[in-house]
Amino acid sequence: MKILKINHLSILLILITGCSSVPKNTSNSCSIFNERYMWYKHAKKTEKKWGAPVYLQLAIIKMESSFDWLAKPPRQKLFKIVPYKRPSSSFGYSQAVKGTWEQYKDETGNKFATRTRFKDSVDFIGWYTNKTEKILKVSKKDAFKQYIAYHEGWGNYKNYKNNKKVINLAKRVEKQSNLYKKQLLECQSKFNKNKYIIF
Repeated sequence: MKILKINHLSILLILITGCSSVPKNTSNSCSIFNERYMWYKHAKKTEKKWGAPVYLQLAIIKMESSFDWLAKPPRQKLFKIVPYKRPSSSFGYSQAVKGTWEQYKDETGNKFATRTRFKDSVDFIGWYTNKTEKILKVSKKDAFKQYIAYHEGWGNYKNYKNNKKVINLAKRVEKQSNLYKKQLLECQSKFNKNKYIIF
C-alpha cells in the first residue's frame, strides 16, 4: 500500500514538473509545440478569439519570461549588494503586472485566471493586443508596435521614439515573431489535425 502511494506521488511530481518546465528550444515554435501540444491548442484558441497571431503570442512570451512560468523581475539592490524590492509586480509567462491582470479578469470574466498558467497567459496577451488595436490603432500583425504598447502601456506608447532600449527590445520581438511565423508554416498543419491526449 505504501509503495502504491509513493508511485502515485512520483507520477504527480513528474506531471507537475513536466508541465511547468521550460521547453528545450524556445527559439523554434515547432519544437515548442512538439513538446507542448496543448500549448498550441491554447494559442490557436486565443488567435481565433482575439485575432492575435500565434507567432506574436510566442514572441511576446519569449521576450517577457523566456517561457518560465515563475519568472519575476530581478530584485533591485541597495548599495549594489543588499537585495531589495522588485521593480514591478510582473509575474508568470506574460509578465503581466497585478493591476492589468485584474483588469483583464474583470473585463473577460475569467475570475480564476492565473499568471502561471499558459492558457490564461496567452488569453491575456490576446486581450491586451486586441485592446491595443482598438485604443492605438496598431495592427495585431505589427509585432514591433504591439510589443512597445505591451511593454510601455497604452498611456506611455506615444513616447517610445525617445526610448532606445524599448525600440531595441521591440526589434528583437519583431525578428523572433517573423521567425516563429516562418517555422509555423512548415509544421502548423500537423498540429491542426486531431490528436488524442493520454493523461
